[in-house]
Amino acid sequence: MLKDKDIREGLFDYLEIEYGKIRIYEEKMIGKSRADAYMVIDNALVGIEIKSDADTYTRLEGQIKDYDKYFEYNMVVVGSSHAMHIEEHVPEHWGIITVDEVDEMPDFYFLRRPVLNEKADVSKKLELLWRPELSIIVEKYQLPAYKSLSKPALRKKLMEKLEVSQINESISEILFERDYEKMLSEINEYRKAKNPRRRGPKKATSVKRVRRLSK
Repeated sequence: MLKDKDIREGLFDYLEIEYGKIRIYEEKMIGKSRADAYMVIDNALVGIEIKSDADTYTRLEGQIKDYDKYFEYNMVVVGSSHAMHIEEHVPEHWGIITVDEVDEMPDFYFLRRPVLNEKADVSKKLELLWRPELSIIVEKYQLPAYKSLSKPALRKKLMEKLEVSQINESISEILFERDYEKMLSEINEYRKAKNPRRRGPKKATSVKRVRRLSK
């Protein structure tokens, strides 16, 4: 029986072969759900939900609603015990990858390719970016600095000023190149500038493991 941990590494290698240039982020809160992973491709994000043979469909309905808000494409990866029935549990626009154990190794197959999710909300995608990363978009399109705006207000301003295609392209570019150490340093500098009287060390920002693949 393949479990989640048995599937992940092989899955990400398989997706690299299928899609070429990608970057994988794991374990991200989206709405009320935790995405197992999402994949950055040119101009779009792909949500990835893993259902191993040990998993059930208990939370899947709610997960589908949240994934569809954040990602232009979504897919579910299922163990052999779910392969015969998974199409009954996910929308037609979701992709399906099945995984079997062959010679004690996971073997992957696209049962169905994902198609564009019309429910995706670019404002939700912007929530995946940190404050300095939003400023990168501002600078790219030579907008006013908006330094006094909060993150929600800045996201709204970007939605007002830019085309959706411009935002999607920028989000993928930024997530492809995200450098955690540099970004955390910039966040700390931004906080100091906003709160000059703050004393003492700031509680460390947690960093989730990401997988960087071919460039």
